[in-house]
Amino acid sequence: MFHPRRTLRALLLPLAAGLALTALPAQTAQAASTLTNGGFESDGTGVATPSGWSEYGDTGASYTESGGHGGSYRLSHYSSSAYKVETYQYLSGLANGTYTLTAWVRSSGGQNSAYMSLKNCGSSEQRTDLPVSTSSWVRIVASVAVTNNQCTIGIDSDANAGNWINVDDLSFTSGRTGLAVKGADISSLAKSEAKGGVYRTSSGTAGDAVTILKNAGMNYARLKVWVNPADGYNNKTRVLAMAKRIKAAGMKLLVDFHYSDNWADPGKQTKPAAWASHSYSQLKTDVYNHTYDVLNALKAQGTTADMVQIGNEINGGMLWSEGSTDNWSQLAGLINSGYSATKAVSSGTQVALHLANAGDDATVRWWFDNAKTYGISYDAIGLSYYGYWHGSLAAAQTTLDDTASRYGKPVFIAETAYPFRLDSDDSLTNQIDTTGELVSGYPATVAGQTRWMNDVASIVEAVPNGRGLGVFYWEATWTAVTGNGWDPTDATSGNGWENQALFGYDDKALSSMTWFSHR
Repeated sequence: MFHPRRTLRALLLPLAAGLALTALPAQTAQAASTLTNGGFESDGTGVATPSGWSEYGDTGASYTESGGHGGSYRLSHYSSSAYKVETYQYLSGLANGTYTLTAWVRSSGGQNSAYMSLKNCGSSEQRTDLPVSTSSWVRIVASVAVTNNQCTIGIDSDANAGNWINVDDLSFTSGRTGLAVKGADISSLAKSEAKGGVYRTSSGTAGDAVTILKNAGMNYARLKVWVNPADGYNNKTRVLAMAKRIKAAGMKLLVDFHYSDNWADPGKQTKPAAWASHSYSQLKTDVYNHTYDVLNALKAQGTTADMVQIGNEINGGMLWSEGSTDNWSQLAGLINSGYSATKAVSSGTQVALHLANAGDDATVRWWFDNAKTYGISYDAIGLSYYGYWHGSLAAAQTTLDDTASRYGKPVFIAETAYPFRLDSDDSLTNQIDTTGELVSGYPATVAGQTRWMNDVASIVEAVPNGRGLGVFYWEATWTAVTGNGWDPTDATSGNGWENQALFGYDDKALSSMTWFSHR
């Protein structure tokens, strides 16, 4: 098992906890215009203050040790008692412009805060929290506008006894990072409202959920489309009505075509009842006509879709059995039919293909290698990533990075979510309802939900070459409302997701909505 404690225990001095990092000491004379010793290789093991770096606070908790990400050594923060420490480097003589700080990190979690920062740069301070990852290294970034020819790079811990971080291979280079998409799927909203669902601001004032989300920083909404669902929701008519509200709020729109009357996912891709007896050739026409019909109606009312998913979690294909991955040439024909219809309505609408399980790089490679072989057309790749089902943040990062590089397309997290509590607000057991199901280091609290979303956003932001588009939270508005359950054919079915909404059981907006303001 990985153990972070320093090897030279004798150097571990007793630390006084609670020293506030209120101000930096005077800038050192060592200031340079380039980052020095970003790999912590200059000194070897056991150095209290690495070359080129300064420290403030409980300085005995910051030191170098063996076990680097790239080279032989790394920076660690650790103490057996509570500590606050900053390891920092002041850069001067910088050309003004936008810069990006990149680092490889690990963290035990449990700190009050652990982050890297860019400050005193002439613009507002930028921070990126260190994700919880106890064995695998994770790459994070932060970018800042330097307007005063200087900047201070900081690595900060406000930690409890035994908490630790590892940091290595920092670079500070020209460039900008950030996320274009900070979105949420709100497909459940129309039915919730129709069944009496109420949404409130954090202070308790009843309001429009779309407006509340927009005011929190959400800029993109995702809506699923079923062909002829039993309950009459998530169909063309309802999507058209919700699209007007989304666009009026200044948000962009992603339309998620399931090509089914009910849920489509890796375990089921059931044809709509109206298409059930159709031949493969007819199904291609069905996909084209349905896709064109919905998107053209959106365009006609002035709410053109900005992005479209041709299928939902199509790991095994769609419109089974004709469009199964057992028959790639037919699957390609169906997807390309949807692509062609989308572009016929609006050439600027981006077409995304969506798979589940961002932690499984091998499957994503297999799928998109076949997509290339069979000439499937698309503009972007969306992946579902639920940490309690789909593996570690490091595994998801590996997949995102590899996918963006291998196929040269932008990537995004099409679905993710996290619980803010475990108990149910209705009679149906929640999808995630025990502590054993949670991701280690991320409790089922509002703070844990917030941290999860910021850390997922951070790994997407870190995808190289600006190819990380962003993140969609899945079903932010699916609170427990009688009649708005899982099954469109059963009005008494419950909702197993209300503990992962972004509104609490008192209907108030949760503070976890702050993730929408991620860079």
